[in-house]
Amino acid sequence: MPKNKSINLLPQEEFEASTIGRVLRWATGTFRIIVIITEMVVMAAFLSRFWLDAQNSDLTDSVKIRSAQISAQEELEKRFRGIQAKLSIFKALSSVVKPSDRAGTVASVTPTDVTLSSVSVQENSMAVKGIASSELAIAQFASNLGNIPSFKKVELSSINSSEDRPGSTIFIIKILF
Repeated sequence: MPKNKSINLLPQEEFEASTIGRVLRWATGTFRIIVIITEMVVMAAFLSRFWLDAQNSDLTDSVKIRSAQISAQEELEKRFRGIQAKLSIFKALSSVVKPSDRAGTVASVTPTDVTLSSVSVQENSMAVKGIASSELAIAQFASNLGNIPSFKKVELSSINSSEDRPGSTIFIIKILF
């Protein structure tokens, strides 16, 4: 039986000695390394696909669970927003000073010698009509009203003697808020 002999058609010594031979040997070695690195990158990408699929599946499940939780809380959220809207309306209305509060403030600073006959309240002003036993009582009343910080301007607009009550004075005071 004959022995297996390998036949190399490229002579080793002459091929490696020439410039073309050295370039071809370098190119085949370099391309072999490039092919191996490319195969490793492809294998890594292929194997990472399983990890990425698992991550995607977990995130999809998480989104479904949270979406269900949000849907379950939808009615509560609607009621909560409705209550918040009502509270904001109540807060706005409660911060507005009521005319009765202003009239009560005027009545609280009225001296004992002064009797109020009418109080007329508009949006930004008020007119107070009354009868006083003396002009000093009217001056004291106007001074008391001027000391209230929420009143911007207090003005005595009219003062007359009373025909019905001798010795009494009828006055009108205008107040701006």
